[in-house]
Amino acid sequence: MGKRRKPKLAVWKFASCDGCQLSLLNCVDELPALAERVEIAHFLEASSAVMKGPYDLSLVEGSITTPRDLERILQVRRVSKFLVTIGACATAGGIQALRNFKDVKEFVSIVYARPDYIETLETSTPIADHVPVDFELHGCPIDKRQLLEVIGAFLIGRRPNVPSHSVCIECKLKGTVCVMVAHGTPCLGPVTHAGCGAICPSYHRGCYGCFGPKETPNTASLSREWSRLGASEQEILNVFRGVNANAEAFRKESDLHARRND
Repeated sequence: MGKRRKPKLAVWKFASCDGCQLSLLNCVDELPALAERVEIAHFLEASSAVMKGPYDLSLVEGSITTPRDLERILQVRRVSKFLVTIGACATAGGIQALRNFKDVKEFVSIVYARPDYIETLETSTPIADHVPVDFELHGCPIDKRQLLEVIGAFLIGRRPNVPSHSVCIECKLKGTVCVMVAHGTPCLGPVTHAGCGAICPSYHRGCYGCFGPKETPNTASLSREWSRLGASEQEILNVFRGVNANAEAFRKESDLHARRND
């Protein structure tokens, strides 16, 4: 009887800082067991050795920002049975999506001595805007425990069990006092997807929204509360235009405050 083939895992990088790929490399204790279950066929952050596809599971980090990116993500999708996007760049366009609110040609002309050498798109967009995505894992960076859950789930053919509740629930589970209620500190926790373990509120800081909007977030209600606490229209605009600025719920809320601030 022949030896059973290991599933092939591929990790791809587009416009990003590599932080989410490093989350996988940070699974020091878990990687040996993972390597026994899968063939890491393409992961340039870790090895120059590359195996040809097709791949059973592709993890994609980064946003689409260049014409070449557009071509490459179509090819990645064609050779991948399952495609999972990891991190704020891949799921929402990342911090580089701030270009979407301005004229990118102006930025290029200011930053580069020879703008004519720069080939870029007007926008930075998530992978799901261009190809079908089987699952999105949020975070900046992603949580390694959630990443391992996603990989394991796809290997055995089930849906990943990743919580969809807010950071507020994480605060409650940890026994962390609400910084908005106790100290009047503006916080995005009520509208932000869980996954970080409520790090910032645990250190008496408001949540910055690193894991993007939760399901059905009431951003309007939170903005009203921020205003009651003394935040200006500009401050509310700025907080929704962070690493997940292009996520639909955050983008719509920030656009509203941008119009009010004009």
